[in-house]
Amino acid sequence: MGQELDTSEFRDEDYEAFGQRLRAETDLVETWEQQGALSNGPATAGFELEAWLVGPNMHPVPQNDAFIKALDSPLVVPELSCFNVEFNGDPAELTGGALSDLHADLAGLWDRAVDAAAKMDLKLAMIGILPTVKGTDLCTENMSAGQRYKALNEQVFRLRKGKPIKLDIEGREHLVSDHMDVMLEAAATSFQIHLKVPNGRGVDYYNASKLASAPLVAVSANSPYLFGRDLWAESRIPLFEQAVSVGDWDYEERVTFGVRFIEKSLSEVFLANRQRYPILLPHVTDREAEKLDHFRLQNGTIWRWNRPLVGWDEDGTPHFRLEQRVVPAGPTIADSMANSAFYYGLVTYLANADTRPHKRAQFFTTRDNFYLAARDGLGAVIRWDHQDGKPMRQLIQEVFLPMAEEGLQSLNVDPADIHRYLGIIRGRAETGQNGATWQRAFVRTHGASMEEMLEAYMARQQTDTPVHEWPL
Repeated sequence: MGQELDTSEFRDEDYEAFGQRLRAETDLVETWEQQGALSNGPATAGFELEAWLVGPNMHPVPQNDAFIKALDSPLVVPELSCFNVEFNGDPAELTGGALSDLHADLAGLWDRAVDAAAKMDLKLAMIGILPTVKGTDLCTENMSAGQRYKALNEQVFRLRKGKPIKLDIEGREHLVSDHMDVMLEAAATSFQIHLKVPNGRGVDYYNASKLASAPLVAVSANSPYLFGRDLWAESRIPLFEQAVSVGDWDYEERVTFGVRFIEKSLSEVFLANRQRYPILLPHVTDREAEKLDHFRLQNGTIWRWNRPLVGWDEDGTPHFRLEQRVVPAGPTIADSMANSAFYYGLVTYLANADTRPHKRAQFFTTRDNFYLAARDGLGAVIRWDHQDGKPMRQLIQEVFLPMAEEGLQSLNVDPADIHRYLGIIRGRAETGQNGATWQRAFVRTHGASMEEMLEAYMARQQTDTPVHEWPL
């Protein structure tokens, strides 16, 4: 959810004071990185899962406050809209049976949440974009309580000089619409995967994470429909990029794949936060610089698809971690854990391979691959390792899955977990069925409405059967 604020109104002196503190805290993080003061602990996994509250008619219901109070779990918090909630996983060392343990923990929390929702005559849906959401649902009346969200909306439109947000997505069909608030962002719900980065290895892991983004978004795509239009396999990508667009050029866009690989340190990203991006939420605190209040707030209002974060170990030692944001929510917890396993294994391999693939790759090819994969999903054709375009399904089976397996083995992940979760990824690549293809096929086969398709989707979701095994 991010840091809460005590006001949504700011003065010129707030921007100046915030900027001074942001500079000092950014310099401090760079010093930590240069001096090797960051944690050298083991690889650690974590996640955030965003979900929807849905009524019997399969439409979103804005009751997250009552739902969260009824569930009473510190791991479940509000999101931007009143019909979204976020599930958080406790961090776990990425070794042994960690993936199975994370799966069991999330499944237990999810089941409790489903029971709490049922008592309110509600259901929970994990999906990249709820296919039944309407433009009229995405209004400030359905914005969650809290000054942060109000301030975010006001400041985005301050930077836009009051101009409406224009949504223009061309996929299998074409969608154009205008909106006068940031609530479009609430239509995009994700499964954010966290990985703590070894000390001194930020460059390799960050660049490797960008390389992994194309196969990851292709295999996990689960957002073909928005406002009844069939758009991209993962329409959440262009939706979110346009939902908080404030810049007139790539270097200022708040949701971005980036403009290059980094070269010497992760601090290059944080320096860009300070130099390139206008301050969005100048909330000033008096806490010591080591708490990084201003650094973290600025970073939290720049939604890179691969976002580096600073956190702290239990002993107070600061660490870098990566937040991989390209994966949509759902279709099941099993699918989410498989997406995590694929990412962890692939990024570990790419960051540590003797050839350092990111040092040979061209950034703009990597970026093009990402958007092709988001648009076309498992049907994408991308360029890899300076070769001509190859089908994504073939690359996943012949190149990326062996890499991911080797990466997980190097982390000493249990062989049974590797087989289980990468087997789900292989199943999607072999059958060509992920969440996006299942949704489209169900609608095509049955002539179904969005409500009928969502009802069938949610019934299958509750079985935790991986999506490549779902019947139509």
